[in-house]
Amino acid sequence: MAEYTKAQLTEMIIGKLQRNFGRTVEEATPNHMFKACALVLRDIMSRHQIETGNQVWEGQRRQVHYLSLEFLMGRSLEKNAYNLGLLNTLKETLEGLGFSAADLFEQEPDAGLGNGGLGRLAACYLDSMTTLEIPATGYSICYELGIFKQKIIDGKQVELADNWLGLGDAWLIPKLDETEEVRFGGKIEDRWDENGVNHPEHVGYTAVLAIPRDMEIAGYQTRHTNTLRLWDAKSPVPVDMSLYSRGEYLKAVEQQAMAEVIAKVLYPDDNHYEGKSLRLKQQYFFVSATVQSIVRKHRAQYGTLHNFHEKHVIQINDTHPTLVIPELMRILLDQEGYSWDEAWHIVTHTVCYTNHTVLAEALERWPQALIESLLPRVWQILKEIAHRYQGELERRYGSDQGKIAHMAIIWGGEVRMANLCVCACQYINGVSALHSDILKREVFHDAYLAAPGKFKNVTNGIDHRRWLSQINPKLDALIRDCSGGDEYLIHPEAIRKLENCKDDKSVLKQLEAIKGENKRRFAAYVARESGVILNTDAIFDVQVKRLHEYKRQLLNVLHIVYLYQQLRDNPNMDFTPQTFLFGAKAAPGYHVAKEIIQLINSLAAQISRDPVCKDKLQVVFLENYRVSLAEKLMPASELSEQISTAGKEASGTGNMKFMMNGALTIGTLDGANVEMHQQLGDENIFLFGLTAEQVNQRKREGYRSLDLYQRDHGLKRVIDQIAAGFDDHVSYSSITDRLLFGVGGSMADEYMLLADFSSYCQAHKRALEAYADRQRWNQMSLINIARSGLFAADRSISDYAREIWHVPVRK
Repeated sequence: MAEYTKAQLTEMIIGKLQRNFGRTVEEATPNHMFKACALVLRDIMSRHQIETGNQVWEGQRRQVHYLSLEFLMGRSLEKNAYNLGLLNTLKETLEGLGFSAADLFEQEPDAGLGNGGLGRLAACYLDSMTTLEIPATGYSICYELGIFKQKIIDGKQVELADNWLGLGDAWLIPKLDETEEVRFGGKIEDRWDENGVNHPEHVGYTAVLAIPRDMEIAGYQTRHTNTLRLWDAKSPVPVDMSLYSRGEYLKAVEQQAMAEVIAKVLYPDDNHYEGKSLRLKQQYFFVSATVQSIVRKHRAQYGTLHNFHEKHVIQINDTHPTLVIPELMRILLDQEGYSWDEAWHIVTHTVCYTNHTVLAEALERWPQALIESLLPRVWQILKEIAHRYQGELERRYGSDQGKIAHMAIIWGGEVRMANLCVCACQYINGVSALHSDILKREVFHDAYLAAPGKFKNVTNGIDHRRWLSQINPKLDALIRDCSGGDEYLIHPEAIRKLENCKDDKSVLKQLEAIKGENKRRFAAYVARESGVILNTDAIFDVQVKRLHEYKRQLLNVLHIVYLYQQLRDNPNMDFTPQTFLFGAKAAPGYHVAKEIIQLINSLAAQISRDPVCKDKLQVVFLENYRVSLAEKLMPASELSEQISTAGKEASGTGNMKFMMNGALTIGTLDGANVEMHQQLGDENIFLFGLTAEQVNQRKREGYRSLDLYQRDHGLKRVIDQIAAGFDDHVSYSSITDRLLFGVGGSMADEYMLLADFSSYCQAHKRALEAYADRQRWNQMSLINIARSGLFAADRSISDYAREIWHVPVRK
């Protein structure tokens, strides 16, 4: 039941327009109207949040603090209205005031405070924690510029700044009275008191103010409200006006600029010293401010930190927030006067770590000299933690230097953040069954043998209310009709009732019609945005995710070139029309990934010009892939490409969004695909390729991709075509050289594209055979939707609450 009527909402919006913008409805622009609506919903959520805060305080409930350098929130107006039960009322109100609700929702910029799946997962988890009524706060940085806007110019990615705050700041509530000070540089001087106790003093430091800008998070069908705290960075030093008067303008604002750069842009490339330094500053800035804030509030309530670990759990989302460990130690030791053992007990019973990757380059390592100069007291504490841990390792492993070197926190002039997490955290979890198994069996094997109870698995999940109900309303209505109501929105496992209709031909026809309508709607959007006309009679085969070699967009390209060559050889062959859709951003400094984007665009341009391909084969690269684009694409997708090298993708969450919207998966047994396969069986998913164990075995045996190239004529022809390039005369031999010979000491075809190519082509044939049998395909699609409940974020968060956080959830 909506809390407010149309008349009440109308009055509130008109009031906001008048008081905040000095506008009547007739004078208001769409920007004014968007902000007025956002402020009205923000007020409602703020009232709920005050109630929630009072209940948590009075009940002395344990709180979850979710630290993540990324939160890919997307748009909030429609989502918040949906969760508050006000979406239909808001739409009617806006139409009554002469505005298009759809246009207004489209007006909002994406809050792109993340690079990809990690940040989107964090956003989904905030929604579920709130819906399940867990007292929780998310923490990150209030980046002025989110992930870049991607422009494709002459086939190449160009990065443009994404200033989302122009409209997005309507959601943010500054809390100036909760500002914290974070210190960088300087040195530590020992101060001994009369009892011979040392009180280290930080002198000569540069201070930066961390100012919270809070975003309220509404839960679904609950007044419980949580907060995403985004820290903004400001200098405490005012502008030196004497320098201004002497004309030294840049010097006058230098200190302010140095402070504010911390919150300027989503954490930068760290492939040069300046990037490393800024990234480390960002990481320490947000964890220091966060810990100080949590400690301050805890002390105000309880007067002591002895029970800190009983009332708080700090979840580290990947290694980026790892400095929370020495920072909490610093506060307990230096400010609160605890002994080392007391402080260590509190820290190790407060902090937990989610690992998101097995890629060695993503397990962060920092130069010890950088930490020493930037964070001198933290460096001292890190040295002591590392020294004590190394002593423990030496007692455990004796003279086995190999094991000690592998597990050490500081080694070879580097600080290893993942090893620090393994040493200090109460629990460590992977994000899919396969991934957690690899952590135990390979990445952290010795640590697992020493403390197996520390290691958990929590398979990732997605916000099914957003990624199904909200973005695919016709499918939502069909599920409700078939399962007798909307129970699945709070209890996602109830979506299984849909499977009772798998043999109902009228339901399968409705499902097909909904997919067709979604395809046409998406095609209309693409035509408006880019002028490209999609063939809606073709199967929509989609690969959207960050561009990374292990995700193997290049394998998809190899197969498309193979199909294209077949069509050129035999234009009259029996050919199922296929439209391949790509969406991906490459990290600005990742040159191979950017070259693959250019290759996709070269191939797309050639195929679009070739009359042989008309109404048969189409390749489209969707520019500037982002949350709001994904919300339009997922309901229209039919075949989901989840083709990473087995053992490389920790989980994936795009695979779950596709499944929930009725797309079928073509994929390897990697990440959460493994659990999807367990749910679906062989008959409802198209698997191919080597398993993780087979990949390792092939590498041990001395895998030679060149042998495959020379043996397989079809594959050789594809590789040769890519090396030579297309009509734009751009050669991609540097890409094919990596596949055949390796580059700079790396092994050839490190991600096993050529090894899996034949199997991948066969899987595509099986998928197209299934697609030709409409009843079979629609039944498979329905079964995918019905068995997707396991992959809801509500289930993931319930697992965290039970296994790791030990907090109750809403029943």
